[in-house]
Amino acid sequence: MNWADAETPQSGCSAWSRNSFGCLSGPSLIKNGTFDPTSTYGFGFQAHCSPFNRVESIPNRDQLASAPLIAILSIAVCKLESLAFSLLFGCMAEPCESMLLWTKRSKMHRLKTRAKNSGTIAFALAVFFLASSATATAQEVRTFVSSKAGDRLTRKPSLRFEQYPKSSPVAVTIDDSTMHQTIDGFGASFLEAGLICLNSLPPEERESVLRALFDPEQGAGFSAMKTVIASTDFMSAGPFYSYDDVVGDVNMEHFSITRDLGPNGLIPFIKMARRYGKFVLQAPMDYPPDWMLFDVSTNQDVNPKYYDALARYYLRYLQEYEKNDIFVDYLSLFNEPDIYTKIPYNEINLLLRDHVGPLLTKEHIRTRIMLSEAPYREDAARNYPLVLDDPASRQYVSVAPYHGYDNKDWDKIQALHRKYPDLPLWMTEVCYAYDAGTPKSMPLPRFDFEDGDYWGNQIFNDLEVGTSAWIYWNMILDEKGGPWSVSEIHGNPDPNVQHPVVIIDRQSKRVTYTGLYYYLAHFSKFVRPGDVRIKSSNSPDGVRVMAFKRPDGKIVAELMNSKNDDVETSVRFHEQMLRVKLPAVSITTAIWNSVVKSNP
Repeated sequence: MNWADAETPQSGCSAWSRNSFGCLSGPSLIKNGTFDPTSTYGFGFQAHCSPFNRVESIPNRDQLASAPLIAILSIAVCKLESLAFSLLFGCMAEPCESMLLWTKRSKMHRLKTRAKNSGTIAFALAVFFLASSATATAQEVRTFVSSKAGDRLTRKPSLRFEQYPKSSPVAVTIDDSTMHQTIDGFGASFLEAGLICLNSLPPEERESVLRALFDPEQGAGFSAMKTVIASTDFMSAGPFYSYDDVVGDVNMEHFSITRDLGPNGLIPFIKMARRYGKFVLQAPMDYPPDWMLFDVSTNQDVNPKYYDALARYYLRYLQEYEKNDIFVDYLSLFNEPDIYTKIPYNEINLLLRDHVGPLLTKEHIRTRIMLSEAPYREDAARNYPLVLDDPASRQYVSVAPYHGYDNKDWDKIQALHRKYPDLPLWMTEVCYAYDAGTPKSMPLPRFDFEDGDYWGNQIFNDLEVGTSAWIYWNMILDEKGGPWSVSEIHGNPDPNVQHPVVIIDRQSKRVTYTGLYYYLAHFSKFVRPGDVRIKSSNSPDGVRVMAFKRPDGKIVAELMNSKNDDVETSVRFHEQMLRVKLPAVSITTAIWNSVVKSNP
């Protein structure tokens, strides 16, 4: 048989293109009836990774003798490259079968004799290490982009690392040997206002919104969510309420979560979302029942004689939700104390240390406790030590949450993180709201994509100082920034226009995914709970870069370009360099495997 007559096998090696069976095919290694060492990028080998189109005819001994050593080299190199292709492209069949068949049928003593030649061995080693280096430096980098130009979590053509030139200036350096905080999640809040808007849509569109928010594959994959304990300003399905409005019911005999089970209630909302994804829940409280306060009109502090009753109130809330198949992962004692319930932190310390903590422990409650949620970063830094420096209280605190309405003082959170490095910090609420200081000149809600850049910077700011989770306030509102609940005495004004993650026009049924949605989704979708932030440095002006390492070793880098022009930059990782173009006003996610390293 003449080798030139052999059926061309399919390649799992070099010269990459897909055939109809999904395998990588390369040029023939046979030229004029003999091995051609100059084909296929100078290596001269070929094999197949599909059970289809196998070479059935085997060359005879004399034909094989023309180049048996190149067959051995082909097998060695192909094995290296097929391993890389299996990882990158999923080509899992036997890549060098035809070559192995040819080699088996030859006389091995002739191969051994030729292999003794030292020059040939040196050549073999050179090819081996060249192939190893080529495989390492060619690793794939997946990229996803959202931009002012119109990309929306768009998968872009893969990029590839190249060898880092020592003399080349590199704008960004990522170092996975320096670890920072572990990420707990990203998300927003379950509120009645959101479900009212969601229920205004036809069923199919309603499910599409839930999928876009919670599905980690087809949507944003929100992984850390806020719910609330009874009324807040966007619990809009009815008037202000608590779970026990019967004055003096210290044993909680009339405790009821009936409102939360209604058609626009929190429990149906949470269950609908859980069909699409997994997330942890944290729950703060604006106010206890009014009768537990000294006076709802003049002194909204909790009367200490009701501390035991309030502890039972928290307990019943957790128990009743769990009876309805909703486990609340974190109980946060008060939402923005001194803005809503006017309780000072020294009293929060007593309530936690002597009442709530011991009761939940006695009842074997698995829910962990968050200290409370200060409205501003400076407030948290100033007041949290009043609780955390008491060891008897500190034992009950699992997370220190804070809100971001001040838009400053990130250094105060960083100082808090350094003082209590074992205590995770969560940013658990922020939004645009006129009542919270948003300029009246800014139309709310915001429909423009470019607004996402503002929120991207907020996320970067909080994560850079050690925050482990980032939660926005209203997840869904209507085209008017509502509906809101009104109770002036409880700090819920009218009007109270705010900005959500998703806008649903209840009249036209149009759904708008805001710029905030896309920037938040780049984090929630790709940076998952358990990922660890790693060191990044040297970002150019107008560009911010943050990187994370997954438990499986993959690196996730978020690259944000706030400029109105495209920016070309490069990223150094180990001894590799990645060149990347960042579109104007955009966020780009890049993902690669940290295990594969280039040849020094």
